[in-house]
Amino acid sequence: MNENNKIMIHIIDDEPIIHDVLGQLLQSEGYQVEISASGEEALAKFPHQKFDLTLLDLLMPGMDGLEVLRQIKRVNPESVVIIITAYASVESALTAMKMGAYDYIQKPFKNDELLMTISRALEHRHLQLENIRLQDELKRKFSFENIIGKSQPMQNVFDLIKAAAPTRSTLLIQGESGTGKELVARAVHINSDRASHPFVVVNSGSLPSDLLESHLFGHVKGAFTGAVSDKKGLFEAADMGTIFFDEISSISLETQVKLLRVMQDREFMRLGGTKTIKVDVRIIAATNTELEELIEQKAFRKDLYYRLNVIKIELPPLRARKEDIPLLVRHFIDLYNKENKKEIEGVSEEVMEILMDYDWPGNVRELENVLERAVVLNRSKIITREALPSFLTDRSRHAFAEASVNSLNLKQKTLDYQKKLILTALKKSNGIQKQAATLLGLKPTTLNEMIKRLRIDVDSI
Repeated sequence: MNENNKIMIHIIDDEPIIHDVLGQLLQSEGYQVEISASGEEALAKFPHQKFDLTLLDLLMPGMDGLEVLRQIKRVNPESVVIIITAYASVESALTAMKMGAYDYIQKPFKNDELLMTISRALEHRHLQLENIRLQDELKRKFSFENIIGKSQPMQNVFDLIKAAAPTRSTLLIQGESGTGKELVARAVHINSDRASHPFVVVNSGSLPSDLLESHLFGHVKGAFTGAVSDKKGLFEAADMGTIFFDEISSISLETQVKLLRVMQDREFMRLGGTKTIKVDVRIIAATNTELEELIEQKAFRKDLYYRLNVIKIELPPLRARKEDIPLLVRHFIDLYNKENKKEIEGVSEEVMEILMDYDWPGNVRELENVLERAVVLNRSKIITREALPSFLTDRSRHAFAEASVNSLNLKQKTLDYQKKLILTALKKSNGIQKQAATLLGLKPTTLNEMIKRLRIDVDSI
C-alpha cells in the first residue's frame, strides 16, 4: 500500500488514449495512477517508486513489453504485472505468463473484466506479502541467532546449525528434556531452503506402535476397524519440508524397520494400500537418551542409528552453561512482560544468586516456567524471592543454614558432593558406567576421568 493507504497502479503504454481511458477508470475506483509512455521511462521510475500493480502493453516502440517485464522481474521478482495485448499477440502474452506475469487481458477490453482481473491480482499480491511477513516473523522467532546463549557450548551449537541448515543431511539432536531440541530443529528448518514448506512434528512417544504407523504413513479405507476413508500420513504432509521425530528412541523396533526403509528409498505405502508414494522429506530426530546404549540392549536398530547420526548436535544442559542464565532471565522477562502487559525491569541480586545456584534438572524449560510465574505474581518493578516457587527459596535457606564458616571448605565440599553423586549413580546402574553417565548428564569418557581423579573404587560397588 502507498501513501494515504491508496493502491498505486503503474500504466506502461505508448497510446495517449489508453492513458486517458485507464487513468479515469482506475481513479474513479479509488486507485492512484502513474503513467509511463515507454519501457525506458517506466524502468527509470522503479528504483524510486513502489507500485502495487503494473499494467503493461506488449507492443510498444523501442523496448517491447517482454523486455520491460524481464527487467521489472529482475529488479523486483515479487512485482505483480498484468499484460495488455492485442488479439494477434496472445502467444506473446502466454510467453509473458511463463516469465512471471500474473495474467493478461486483450484489447479492446471490457471495464468490468479489467477491474475484476486487477482485483484478483491485488488479492494475490496481498497474500504474497502476508506470506513474506509470516516467514520473516518465523525467522525472527526461530532463527538460530535468537536461541539464547553466549557460552562456548552454545556457540558450538550455533556453528553446527549454520553448517547443517543449508544441507539436505539428516540430523540427530541429543539433549536432556527441556534443553530446546525442537527449537533447534525449527531453527534448522527455517534457515534452510525448505522454509516455505511444512515443518511436521511427530511426538513419537505419545502413540502406540500401530497408531503411530497410521499417523506416519496414512492408511486406505478398510485397512483396519475404523478406517472409513483414505487418509494421508505425516510423511505426505511433510513433502518438500521437514519431519521432526521427537524422542525417536521410543519408536518400536517394527516401526524402526519401516522408517529405515523410507529413509533409504524415499518411498512407502499407506497401511492396507498397494500404491507406492514417493516423498522428498528432510528428517530431524531428537532423543534424551544414549541411543548407543539402546543398541546394546537390542532396543534400537544399529542401521537406523547410522542413518540418523549423519550430523549430531548435542545440546548442553543448563547446569553446564550457567553463564547463559542472566541472558535467559532477561529474555523470558521481556517475553512475559509483553504477554501479561507487565513492566518488570529485572530480578534482585538475591534472586539472581538463587537462580545461578540451582542446577535446573528441567533445564531451560524449567527456568522459563519459574520466570513466567515470577512475572505474573511479582508486584514491583524488580522480582524478589517472594515471587519464586518454594522449592527454590526453601533450598536456598536450607543451604545457608547448613553452611558453617568454621567448616566451610568449598573445594573439598564440592569434591565430596561429586563423589557422592557418582557413587549413587553407579549403584543405581549396577556399576555400568555408561548408564551412570546418562543419569548424571555426562559423557562416559568424562565420568571415567572423574572416577579416576576422585579415586572411586568401582569394584567395591
